[in-house]
Amino acid sequence: MRTAYQYRLRPTKQQAIEIDRWLSMLCYQYNYLLADRFNWYEQNRSPVNACPLVCYLPELRDNPDYYSQKKTLPQLKKDRPWYSGIHSQVLQDVVKRVKVSFDRFLKRDSNGKRIGRPRFKPLSRYRTMTYPQIKQDCLQGNRINLPKLGKVKVILHRQIPDGFKIKTASITKKSERYYLTLSLEDKTVPSIKPDINPYSITGIDVGLKEFLTTAEGEAVAVPQHYRKAQKRLRVIQKGVSRRQKGGKRRLKAIKQLSRQHKKVADKRKDFHFKTANYLLSKYDVIAHEELNVKGLSRTRLAKSVLDAGWSSFLSILANKAENAGLLVVPVSAHNTSQECSSCGEKVPKKLHIRWHNCRSCGCSLDRDQNAAINIKNRAVGHPVLKAQLTSDGIPGVAEKPALYA
Repeated sequence: MRTAYQYRLRPTKQQAIEIDRWLSMLCYQYNYLLADRFNWYEQNRSPVNACPLVCYLPELRDNPDYYSQKKTLPQLKKDRPWYSGIHSQVLQDVVKRVKVSFDRFLKRDSNGKRIGRPRFKPLSRYRTMTYPQIKQDCLQGNRINLPKLGKVKVILHRQIPDGFKIKTASITKKSERYYLTLSLEDKTVPSIKPDINPYSITGIDVGLKEFLTTAEGEAVAVPQHYRKAQKRLRVIQKGVSRRQKGGKRRLKAIKQLSRQHKKVADKRKDFHFKTANYLLSKYDVIAHEELNVKGLSRTRLAKSVLDAGWSSFLSILANKAENAGLLVVPVSAHNTSQECSSCGEKVPKKLHIRWHNCRSCGCSLDRDQNAAINIKNRAVGHPVLKAQLTSDGIPGVAEKPALYA
């Protein structure tokens, strides 16, 4: 099992200056390597429908791949000696980032569409550096020993579980604060515990009127952290726009704005974690819809959808379920609100109609609860649940649909 723990770092003033210096140099190197890839791409590509019959063919250069760009790092340290102060594996991780972003640009996704062109990063958007390998005894009390940075104070608000190995360590700068993310792994821990209860199952339907509604009719209200903070954010944003570009006062206002945005993000994240913990404490299996949040964020509901943070919540829910050995099942979202959860008849209704009334069977309940029950019923055929029910002596879940209704 793989998991990640994040801790707050408390570097000294000199260590904070060194971390900022590293991030700025890594940002320059990332942009340089990405530009090298783009130069090769522009010089060597030729559209078939626009290629002239007679043309001059320049000498083609080799494709700058991961290994060829990594071989340039020793020469980089000779030409620019200040790069020698950065740990070698941290520099190599920059080459890996460039490879991943550029390969994602060249390859197409599952729908056959090409992902957008990777952007050059300004200093304000390059905020993380990673040690791909780190010693297991790097944590010494309340300090962590980072190569070429020294011992940095860390707030260990929770201990690393026994048996887990530290794989990587990342330092992230968020709103003038520094955080340490440790990637942990233990291959002996099963992803799903063998005694999972297939009868402790529910479906959740996320929405904007209520953040989520369970199949049992329990609703969790939408906190709307961003909308509540909009008044304060508007005042600070005005201060940023009125400052002269390049001035110290503008930089001070930008830092104040970033702190306010981080407060909103932290409140939303805290709400997501508490909601996920509450659901996993009650149920062993949770089903949810496979949502196209990226598509919904391009509609008129974009602000409300992004304020709710469905993608972040479902990711947290899946990760915490895996850590607990429980199961989160994504199901198709097609017609979950239109089909009747009692008889399966399709009952068309527009978005503003919030109550489900079926004329065929007389089923009458909240629209979101009806969708949650449909989501729950669709998760019954999951292979893990089938195997667990078969081991309990039940020949097949299809023979007992009333158990999950």
